[in-house]
Amino acid sequence: MSLKRVAVVTGSNKGIGLAIVRGLCKDFQGDVVLTARDEGRGRAAVQVLEKEGFSPKFHLLDISDHQSIVKLRDFLKETYQGLDVLVNNAAILYNEDSTLPFPDQARETIKVNYYNNLDVCEVLFPLLRPHARVCNMSSLANAIAFKVLSPELRTKFLNPQITMPEVSSLMTQFVDAAQENKHEEQGFFLSRVSSYGISKIGLTLMSAIQQRDFDAQGAVDIVVNSCSPGYVNTDMTQGKGPLTVEEGAVTPLYLCLLPPDVSGPRGLFIREKAIYDWTTT
Repeated sequence: MSLKRVAVVTGSNKGIGLAIVRGLCKDFQGDVVLTARDEGRGRAAVQVLEKEGFSPKFHLLDISDHQSIVKLRDFLKETYQGLDVLVNNAAILYNEDSTLPFPDQARETIKVNYYNNLDVCEVLFPLLRPHARVCNMSSLANAIAFKVLSPELRTKFLNPQITMPEVSSLMTQFVDAAQENKHEEQGFFLSRVSSYGISKIGLTLMSAIQQRDFDAQGAVDIVVNSCSPGYVNTDMTQGKGPLTVEEGAVTPLYLCLLPPDVSGPRGLFIREKAIYDWTTT
């Protein structure tokens, strides 16, 4: 008897995450787990989808809490003995009107968008089965931030053999420099909301490294990509995006549902279902 397949979407009680869950409920052959850090909002989102005729599961997940990630892993291991689709959608963004000081913005943004998502991967990746698909939700903010980095930093980020510890070191360098207001002096020529772009550079490179590592390990058709959903009308964008959440879900759903033994894309940044070079924009 074959084991039931399962997909997990982090931060999915609203916005693009909820739209991805809806799309997976339609087209993914298996259970779909909607996660949220607030149980009330998560279960309310499940009820919305149930009224539409879908049957998502719910599991509490706060990616900032390592034990919360471990509890999700244990649930998946016990219930499904594996994992087939993972969408790392949870993220934070401080808008221009935020009163939080820039050093705090930098620290919290890199913590959640890079380090906490990396923690999710490190805990859940051992569960990935052959033919699993991972979609790390990045943003074109990576290209905007990359464009205004110093040539020295761009060279470091562009190293084709860059390792995860090296990416983490660059993320930490940015946070540490921001604490002393030396980020521009060190080549991070950025606006107040730029920490989001830096975090998404980290997430994009993380995806490429993860694919490289899986290939080196001889993993059977495990595919990791990052993507931009586009400028979507959500709470995060304060309702400014021209795209609907359903339109924003198109590319991540494409990556989640790549067929078995697909030749590509693998370890790449995808925009509008096509490979996109975020380093030359």
